[in-house]
Amino acid sequence: MKKYIWGILYGILLTAFTVYVLLDTFVITKVYQTVPHGTESTNMAEQDDNGTGSHESVSEQRDFQSNATVDSYTDDNISISISEYATNHTMIYVADVQLSSAEYLKTAFANASYGRNVTAKTSEIAAENHAILAINGDYYGAQEKGYVLRNGVLYRNFASRDQEDLAIYNDGSFGVFEEQSISADTLLSNGAVQILSFGPALVNNGQIAVTENDEVDKAMASNPRTAIGIINALHYVFVVSDGRTGESEGLSLYELAEFMQSLGVQIAYNLDGGGSSTMYFNGEIVNKPTTSGRSIKERSVSDIVYIGY
Repeated sequence: MKKYIWGILYGILLTAFTVYVLLDTFVITKVYQTVPHGTESTNMAEQDDNGTGSHESVSEQRDFQSNATVDSYTDDNISISISEYATNHTMIYVADVQLSSAEYLKTAFANASYGRNVTAKTSEIAAENHAILAINGDYYGAQEKGYVLRNGVLYRNFASRDQEDLAIYNDGSFGVFEEQSISADTLLSNGAVQILSFGPALVNNGQIAVTENDEVDKAMASNPRTAIGIINALHYVFVVSDGRTGESEGLSLYELAEFMQSLGVQIAYNLDGGGSSTMYFNGEIVNKPTTSGRSIKERSVSDIVYIGY
């Protein structure tokens, strides 16, 4: 009888440990560092072209008029236009963005906190940060490794094997690299202000960088997708596609890469997709985010990429 009791106790303990591990990985919130609103800005605004620090702050530059419509926004520093495309049986939403300075291309954490399983809806994070345009980011909080550099602050410098990242530099340029090939500290010293760790790169040097067989982990071939690309200096595209519904099938990575290339990008990078894929503009959700295809609603995420002040 004792033999069976010990077996039952072992089974209970093993089950309890497994449940704890799953909760710790996917549910339990751990805040490592809070980031008060207003202190996340990069050091770009503090440097002139020679790095000597003569630029005005963003808040000192806001004495201007803006013009906003359902699908456009313009002011002295930011121009955004939203377009819709129907291709590969999929609805795709493109925000064409032109900036006067790279300081208006930013990132933000959910609940202004860097941590594990700290999440909020893209629209909520965007509203808290007064974003004009936002897309979901790389969902860094679901991983224990992978560089996390946001708005000039390095939060995590543990390299992940075979991980291809996107660096955004203080002049607004993009660069794609393998984490194991260069340290996060070196990238920071070289002028990187954002590192997005999801991937892969879709387009590099104007050429498609994935094959028709490439996919993220074991994701389905056709999915909602999110991507960011650069056309030329301070000219970007934010792209989100719907998927998993009868009216919008979704895209493979190769189809997304083809589409990004058609927009004229020099570099394009794949961000977190599926139910995370969300575009926010002027206080509204542009696309139809869904996880299952049965209901249209946002998934909570760790972070966003946005345009704003």
